[in-house]
Amino acid sequence: MKSVLITGANKGIGLETAKQLSDKGLLVYLGSRDIDKGKAVVKELQEKGFKNIRAVQIDVTKEETIAAARDIIEKEQGKLDILINNAGISGVVPQNAVETSVAHYDEVFDVNVYGVIRVTQAFINLLKRSDEPVIVNVSTSVGSLSLQSSPEWPAYDYAKYAVYASSKAAMNMYTVHLAYELRDTAFRINAVCPGYTKTDFTGYNGGEVEEAGKRIVKYALTGPDGPTGKFFSEESNPGTGEIPW
Repeated sequence: MKSVLITGANKGIGLETAKQLSDKGLLVYLGSRDIDKGKAVVKELQEKGFKNIRAVQIDVTKEETIAAARDIIEKEQGKLDILINNAGISGVVPQNAVETSVAHYDEVFDVNVYGVIRVTQAFINLLKRSDEPVIVNVSTSVGSLSLQSSPEWPAYDYAKYAVYASSKAAMNMYTVHLAYELRDTAFRINAVCPGYTKTDFTGYNGGEVEEAGKRIVKYALTGPDGPTGKFFSEESNPGTGEIPW
């Protein structure tokens, strides 16, 4: 049975992704900063018939919780097949490039960029033990420099997320370098935008969470012949899904 760790999975898109991967027969480690909230969610899921879901405490800003989660998974599984770096924050809004303080950038980057790096580096050796290791870094189309700089882009004038968009652009670059460094291995590593989705993150505006979950699951289950080092947003490009960095 393949195993997957999803950070920030006690609600929203992370939770929906956990449910869908559980339905597909994977062992899901549902990452939650608050272990009590994580356990409560798992209990509810089990009562609804979901199987193979376990809560694990992980705060991507605290290395001790990351190490503890790694030790649990190593003890129980000996490896990790899929890592979904889903945990993220938007920070205070509105945000703008002229006035928003560096302190706000620090807060968001600590989760959205450094958190991804901390978790990835902590789990990389467990992932290397998998025959088909996959990393999905959950991103956003507003983190695309090419799209966001085009006056033709529908979100061109949507400028209240200068900090959030910058953090995701930085995470995207980390994804590019990670995929490059592991290009001659079995790793499949991609950045995936789930789309504008009805969660507390968006004030419950946007598309359905089930569709967002499907988009993450699709790339989490990428096989050895699948893409790597790519950026996908099926909301932005319903064709191939690939969008420019």
